[in-house]
Amino acid sequence: IKKVEPDLGYIHRSIEKMCERDSYQQIVHLTDRMDYLSSNINNEAVCLAVENALQLEVPERVKVIRTIIGELTGIASHTLWWGVMGMDVGAFTTFFYGFRDREMINDIFEETCGARLTMNYNMPGGLMFDIHPNFVKRTKEFVAHFKTKLPEYDALLTNNIIFQHRTKGVGILTKEDAISFGASGPVGRASGYSCDVRVHHPYSALDKVKFKEAMRTTGDTFARYEVRIEEMWESLSIIEQLIDNIPEGDYKVATNAVIKLPKGEFYQRVETARGELGVYIISTGTKNAHRVKFRSPGFSNLSLLNHISVGSKIGDLVAIMATLDLVIPDIDR
Repeated sequence: IKKVEPDLGYIHRSIEKMCERDSYQQIVHLTDRMDYLSSNINNEAVCLAVENALQLEVPERVKVIRTIIGELTGIASHTLWWGVMGMDVGAFTTFFYGFRDREMINDIFEETCGARLTMNYNMPGGLMFDIHPNFVKRTKEFVAHFKTKLPEYDALLTNNIIFQHRTKGVGILTKEDAISFGASGPVGRASGYSCDVRVHHPYSALDKVKFKEAMRTTGDTFARYEVRIEEMWESLSIIEQLIDNIPEGDYKVATNAVIKLPKGEFYQRVETARGELGVYIISTGTKNAHRVKFRSPGFSNLSLLNHISVGSKIGDLVAIMATLDLVIPDIDR
């Protein structure tokens, strides 16, 4: 490889420009169409930005449910990534194993809000609906199931000597370069860069749980893989700490039918499955945002692809791109 030059824009849909036309409630739904594998978390980011701007305190029940849903979303995204990562480097079986587990989460989401991909479950002030009566039971069943299946991931792929040869020492990103390129999520943490928004800027109920920030220092393709595997274990731990302690109470608070933010600039960051998503809103006090900017993790992570790929072989590029975990609409927007 002499040079890698991404060619962007083929699915650009002017989402940020559309946000100037739509109401704040409608903006939430547009974020589903960016990183569609982190849609619940993207929705939450806009809701938090609006709620903070309005100084609106949502019920504790909402905060806990949002956190559980967010961690389930992260696991669902990582299981898809793991299945496709294995398939990209020739291990087709991983696709079936990963999707087997992801389907259990999608079934929980579908029963909760009627959707499996573009959720629209979060709204400014709370949630569209309360959780389904089966939510706690089915979530606990998934946690118990997945704790027995994650070791299979290691047996099938992590400890496979061929897979390790394809990933160790490949696509190395130093900590300094990770910071310079604005890398976040597992890509940054695999290089020793502590950048988990859940740790540094906790939101919703994340300040009520204990978990370890998954980190590595080698910065290669295998390290980025390991970080995501460890993150799934930590997400299970977060869910276990909260699932039996969902507070009673309302699942939303009343807001005006037409939401107007005060004049000013507002920023909210969250940790998606791919890294830091930032929502930057400039308000002039009307029902529409003057400007909206999404700081998407995929765009920054993609920018380092050429830097870590030059000198490698084409086969290495496949493995490198798999551990960047790119979702293209998150980049084009």
